[in-house]
Amino acid sequence: MKKLLSYFTKSELAIWIFSMVFIITSFLLFDRANYLTLIASLMGATSLIFCAKGNPIGMIIMVFFCLFYGYISWTFRYYGELMTYVFMSLPMSVFSLVSWLKNPYKGNVSEVAVRKLRRNDIISMILLTILVTTVFYFILDYFDTANLIPSTLSVSTSFFAVFLMYKRSPYYALAYAANDIVLIILWILASISDISYISVVICFITFLVNDIYGFINWRRMQKKQGE
Repeated sequence: MKKLLSYFTKSELAIWIFSMVFIITSFLLFDRANYLTLIASLMGATSLIFCAKGNPIGMIIMVFFCLFYGYISWTFRYYGELMTYVFMSLPMSVFSLVSWLKNPYKGNVSEVAVRKLRRNDIISMILLTILVTTVFYFILDYFDTANLIPSTLSVSTSFFAVFLMYKRSPYYALAYAANDIVLIILWILASISDISYISVVICFITFLVNDIYGFINWRRMQKKQGE
């Protein structure tokens, strides 16, 4: 435990502890029943703080988070979130885990080597995002998905994020931050009919803070590795 605590900076520990306290408090205030939501939220925040360090452990936790979050989305007929996280984010997290493990920085498996995006990466990302978004729009429409447009936008931002994460780019965190904003809106809409979903809104607010820090730290890592 001492070694684990020394691995994180004081700022990172503060962000993680703040996230845990905020998530648990919101659960006690607005939910008190859906413990899977609480577990998923705690797992997600823990995953993000490891990912912010470029540590593959974050990817392992992310795989389990995708399963939990997929089930939560299914309970409110957010089929877009269900399919996005279970059938896209989950396998891409596995691919990212393999990519990160194969590319440690100077042999240090707890820090991935940051990679600069190439022009072909950007072109591929844009074309694939258009394709994935279009396909998912019609699938979500067929299943009568609640709040179709923001659900489709969530697919787009999620794909950007997982693609950039696989490519080991710092901008994955900005894409996830954009996805967090979309999800905050989605779950605010859900909480109108069921106040317990406010705890999920709080969850993604903490995720937004973590992802912003993740981008800042990855840029710091990129500069350090470049030197």
